[in-house]
Amino acid sequence: MLSFRLSLFAIRHSLFAPLPLEFAFSPWSQTGSCRPAISARQGSNRQILTMARRFSAPYQSEPVSSLATWARNLAIFAIVAVVVSILIVRFGFLEMKPALATFFGALACAALSILIGLAAFAAIWQNGSRGMSRILLALVIDAVILAYPAYLGLQYRKLPPIHDITTDPIDPPRFEALARLRAGDGTNPAVYAGLYSAEQQRLAYPDIETVELEVPAQRAYEITLALINKRKWRVVDERPPQPRREGHIEAIAQTLIMGFREDVSIRIKADGEDSRVDIRSASRYFDSDLGSNAARVTKLIEDINTAADNANAKPATKKPPAPAKAPAKTVKK
Repeated sequence: MLSFRLSLFAIRHSLFAPLPLEFAFSPWSQTGSCRPAISARQGSNRQILTMARRFSAPYQSEPVSSLATWARNLAIFAIVAVVVSILIVRFGFLEMKPALATFFGALACAALSILIGLAAFAAIWQNGSRGMSRILLALVIDAVILAYPAYLGLQYRKLPPIHDITTDPIDPPRFEALARLRAGDGTNPAVYAGLYSAEQQRLAYPDIETVELEVPAQRAYEITLALINKRKWRVVDERPPQPRREGHIEAIAQTLIMGFREDVSIRIKADGEDSRVDIRSASRYFDSDLGSNAARVTKLIEDINTAADNANAKPATKKPPAPAKAPAKTVKK
């Protein structure tokens, strides 16, 4: 403990020791300028460094706190486990349950690392051992790991516990090609969640409703499909609208970080010379989507309206008129 205090004394002395000054008068100036003497400052710096080495040598010989090492190692293990679980979910290496078990185990390791880091800090404060840098590294890693789950926890408290969002709760677009993917263990069913979900959606997201476009159904289908491809969603089924058949698109989207699958079904049908587009986005897992499906549908509605307005605003391109043929020349004889 004495060596630790002596090290702090040396650092404080090096930061706040006054520098000797000397006055030098410039031959071209009538006023005196105060500047540090270079030689005196160098000598003072040597003394400070010598004193710092003398006082810090005992501190460097102190052992590193084993608790600090454990806190750092647990934090590194936790972030590796988080990355592995994300890769498992995003690329589908294993089922959802092992991936979630790995993820929550990593969160538990991060929380345990924080507790051990606090205990290591108390031990270092008492016996003057080393390891503060390891504690700080562990706390930074743990904060990075736990920040996003903490944000999701706040969203869970604020948002309604629903996972199926649609612009038409009375007759939502159906999952046809994707229905078999929603029949496994632990997945949400392909049928719509029901009137309770519709009422919760109406209260939380009142702006989500059917998209009415002043473009033909075929053009609305092309605009919607282009936006889906731009988002790099995996299209499972696509059927353009026909005179007696609605257009239909099914695709798979993924959440930004964890990569959870969320299924999208879109229906395009003619409304006279105009068209109507209905969208449905539903999480494949979990009872609450934490607002991800509503955000996806809202953004897609905005982009469809913008693209349709731009298509209507484009002037019709006219072919340039063919140049008039020059009259045949007559040669006088």
